Amino acid sequence: METADVEHLPLITVITPTHNRRQTVLRAVESVLSQSMARFEHIVVDDGSTDGTEAALARIRDPRLIYVGAKWRGANAARNAGIELARAPVVTFLDSDDLFLPHRLERTLAWFDDNPALEVLLSSYVSVKGGRGTACVNRGAFLNPAMLERAVVAQTAFIAGSAITARREALLAIGGYDSDIPRMQDRELLLRFAQRFGAQLSEDIDWTKHNSQNSISGRRDGYVEAYAILMSKHPHIARSYPHVPPFMITRQIIADILRGRIPQAFAGYMANRSSDALGYSLPELIAGYLYGRRWRRGLYDEVRGKFGIPPA
Repeated sequence: METADVEHLPLITVITPTHNRRQTVLRAVESVLSQSMARFEHIVVDDGSTDGTEAALARIRDPRLIYVGAKWRGANAARNAGIELARAPVVTFLDSDDLFLPHRLERTLAWFDDNPALEVLLSSYVSVKGGRGTACVNRGAFLNPAMLERAVVAQTAFIAGSAITARREALLAIGGYDSDIPRMQDRELLLRFAQRFGAQLSEDIDWTKHNSQNSISGRRDGYVEAYAILMSKHPHIARSYPHVPPFMITRQIIADILRGRIPQAFAGYMANRSSDALGYSLPELIAGYLYGRRWRRGLYDEVRGKFGIPPA
C-alpha cells in the first residue's frame, strides 16, 4: 500500500447499529461528524429500517459516513458486520440513541497510542433518563483479566455499549458480539475479553447515554430471562462465583417488590425456577443474596486498597 494511501486511512472506526430510529441516529451521526479530530470513519449498519433512515443519511454529504443497509439478525449481527468492514485498527461503538462528546475520538486514540499493549478501553458517561442526567464514572485503573471478569460478574463497573473501544484484531480474536444475546450483550462480550485481555477504565466522561423507550436494556421486565441466557453462555460463572447469580436475581426481585411490581417479581422468580442455568429455590436465593452482598462489598474494598481510590 502506498504511503499516501496509508495516510488517508481512518485511525478509528465508529460503528452504529440502528433500526427505525431516524431522528436519533441523525443526532448520533452529527455528534461523530463534529469530533475534534478528522481521521475517522463512521459505519452505520441499518438493520432493515422502514422509517426513511437510508434517505435521511444519504442527504449527509460526508465521505467519512458509510451507510450499510441490509436485514441483519439483530443489533449484534449488525455490529459484527461493521467490525468486518472497519478499516481502522481501533474500533469504538455508538448506539443510535446516544451521543459522543466532541473530544471522544481524540482522547480515546490517545489511550491506545500511549499504550501499545492496550486492547480494551471502557470510558465514563452521563446517563439521561426522564430529563435528568446521572454521571456514571469509572475510576481510572487497569484491570487485569481476572479483575475484569470479577468487575463484570459483580457489576462493579459502569458498562454500556457506547463506552467500549477495542482494537479490531482483539474483537476479531474473540469472535465479536454474540448474535444470540438480545440483552446484556456488552457484559457477555467483556466476559469473553476477560479470558484473554484486561481493560483500562477511564474517568473521562466522553459520551451521553439516552435511555430510549424502545431500548431493550431499559425494559424493566425480562431481566431474569436475559440473565439466564448470559449464564448459559458462561456456566463457569456459577461454578467460580456460586453466590453471584442468586444475588443478582434476588436483587432484581427485591427491586420489583419495592416498586410495587409484584407480578413482575413473581414472573422473575418463576423464570429463575424454570431455567436450566439457574433454578434456585427461595432459600438458595436468600442465602446467595446475603453472601453475595458481602462478597461484592469485599470486592469494593479490594479495588479501593489496590488503587487507592473508591471504585465506581
